[in-house]
Amino acid sequence: MPFATLGLSKNILKALKESNFTQPTAIQEKVIPLVLEKKDLIVLSQTGSGKSASFVLPILEQLNASSKAGKAKIKVIVLTPTRELTLQVSEDFVKFSKYLGKKLNVVPLIGGKSIGDQLFDIQQGCDVLVATSGRFLDVLSKKQMNLSFVEYLVLDEADKMLDLGFLEELDGVLEALPANRQNLMFSASYPPKMQTIAAKITTDAEEVSLEDESSVVEKIKQRVIKVNRENRGPLLRHLLNENKWSRVLVFMANKRATDNIAEKFRKHGFEAASFNGDLEQDMRNETLQAFKDKKVRLLFATDIAARGLDINEIECVINYDLPRSPADYIHRVGRTARAGKSGEAISFIDYETMEHFKLIEKRSGISLEREELEQFKLTGEAPKKMKGPAPVKGKKKSKKDKLREQKN
Repeated sequence: MPFATLGLSKNILKALKESNFTQPTAIQEKVIPLVLEKKDLIVLSQTGSGKSASFVLPILEQLNASSKAGKAKIKVIVLTPTRELTLQVSEDFVKFSKYLGKKLNVVPLIGGKSIGDQLFDIQQGCDVLVATSGRFLDVLSKKQMNLSFVEYLVLDEADKMLDLGFLEELDGVLEALPANRQNLMFSASYPPKMQTIAAKITTDAEEVSLEDESSVVEKIKQRVIKVNRENRGPLLRHLLNENKWSRVLVFMANKRATDNIAEKFRKHGFEAASFNGDLEQDMRNETLQAFKDKKVRLLFATDIAARGLDINEIECVINYDLPRSPADYIHRVGRTARAGKSGEAISFIDYETMEHFKLIEKRSGISLEREELEQFKLTGEAPKKMKGPAPVKGKKKSKKDKLREQKN
């Protein structure tokens, strides 16, 4: 099905063609016509499915049809969990509106930039406001922007926003917006808290569900290699030398680890960089651009790179440290095999992380063979499970005790 059959105008089709968008993805085929019908939507979609264009394109179509002369007023608000996703969605609005009759003013709101400058940009005239939820609330508290003309509210990666405490912030957002608006929510999962969000935002949403998690993940060549923690670095260097990957994304557990290991790999002659939340925004942008341009082969990153990183040619994702949740595993490996290309995902495990990886497999609907490389075989013995003291009758276990038991 070509884009021309989805109800998009010739000027948007021209911008799509120029950006090498030839065929809509499954989510775009389903969602674009429904947005054009003015329906409220809850869309369950995995990373790499093309969801941004599924709401950007029909919103642009409707804005163009109703555009009027005069100073721009905020008609669209898109809230996201990360700065990178905010910037990417902003770029999509600009890119796909290139040939529309009236120039669209798109303002991204992110931390790390002057809030005064961002307010000035809004007050100069803004059609589309794309923001991280935290910075949006910061700007909202200044009471210097007019939201009475808002027609569209989009929550992108809503489940991730929940992890960042968005549910507590939602009431403040909704109070500032007109009740009569179109609501679009996109999420990779639908936990109970998401249902709470949906109920607060709209009572008449249509649900759109695409492929389940397992079918998305199965499209990627996945491997799991057993290795002692201290041998992960040498193993990774071995894999890089054996495979001629031009762009590899390596996920680490924390910010400091990304900096330390990137420095070590540079000393070994690899073009490596770190990417984490402690970097200034300009440095984050420069690092991502260098990775896109293949000036950096290895990007060591925290989970801020698991969503909103729009790079179509990451050949391999390495889980140097396992993610905390199965959902994060799916988002991580979804950074590869994008736009119809092939990709590989490799996870390192040891005795301490074997049980956690079994949980990831169960929740993701996968089962992977454990590999070992001769020179990096896992040594030692699995730690014995220690039994805790018998619980006192009538006394419930604390959350801390339950978490400790799960780790054991």
